[in-house]
Amino acid sequence: MKQPSSPPTATPLEALGIVALCFGWFIIGSLWSVSAGFRNASFNDASLFGIVAFELFVGPIALLILRSRGYAVRDLLPLPSLKGCGAGALLYLAALLACVIVLSPLADNTATQPIERMMETARPSMAMVLALSVVNGLYEEVFLLGYLQKGLRHHGASFALGVSVLVRVLYHLYQGPHGALSLVVVGIVFGLFYLRTGWLWPVVFAHMLADTIPFL
Repeated sequence: MKQPSSPPTATPLEALGIVALCFGWFIIGSLWSVSAGFRNASFNDASLFGIVAFELFVGPIALLILRSRGYAVRDLLPLPSLKGCGAGALLYLAALLACVIVLSPLADNTATQPIERMMETARPSMAMVLALSVVNGLYEEVFLLGYLQKGLRHHGASFALGVSVLVRVLYHLYQGPHGALSLVVVGIVFGLFYLRTGWLWPVVFAHMLADTIPFL
């Protein structure tokens, strides 16, 4: 009887290629925003539509590449469930609490952060916000955790977690220091949950909530 094959592990070159494909453009844009003094960064229907369109185009390409390398697409994608939504809501609250604890000592810093200015001027429609939350939540967590972190586990859990957090932060640098620090915290909370449980849907749902609630 043929034994089931173990899931592939990501090689450094493969991981670099998938990160470049899925997140390279966002990282470049984030670094450009930092170098330009956080100018021209905004949340509106046009910018959110651009993100959704890019991810809907690139995501299937990345999945096809991974499939050709021996990955089972069904193992990369999360399975939605009501129980997972409940766990995701609790995970979102845990990440939010962790951010409050970590960022509260910085509350005396009166300088307005880029992410705060972006939210003050944000005028996206709720339909576009919901579309972004679904597509972006799936896209980021499938490739950051379901592929990258899981695929690098053979290098050690700490290394896999650290790489996924680093990539997450790199394409969120446009949010400024406080925003980037909050993404470090969120990345650690999400990554630790996935390391301990291997359950991706709660992380995706928590990400969807994180993308939606600030616009309510």
